[in-house]
Amino acid sequence: MGSIKNLGLVIKVDRVFSKEDFGKPISEQLSTTLRRNVTKNDYANIASRTNVSFSTIRDVVYRTNSLTKSNAMAISLLMHAAYENSIALKLQAQGDTMFLNTFLKV
Repeated sequence: MGSIKNLGLVIKVDRVFSKEDFGKPISEQLSTTLRRNVTKNDYANIASRTNVSFSTIRDVVYRTNSLTKSNAMAISLLMHAAYENSIALKLQAQGDTMFLNTFLKV
């Protein structure tokens, strides 16, 4: 199974966020979900792709900075990375469960 990371993903920020989302912190649920499913490497890669600093992305995720039009693309890409990572973690957990089941006979 291949990754979709190199297929030229196009994200339309206006479909991800509404005008009302800008100028305030992201939701607590989005913050928690992103923190749980992204790595420092994801932050760094997205920072270099979008020219939004690592610290700005981190501050938006941790809700100490607001979402703005200038950082919205970075947060959208981070959401996509979190989505891919969560699927990978789910598949990994399922494989681990099947492997451990052979030993435990659960």
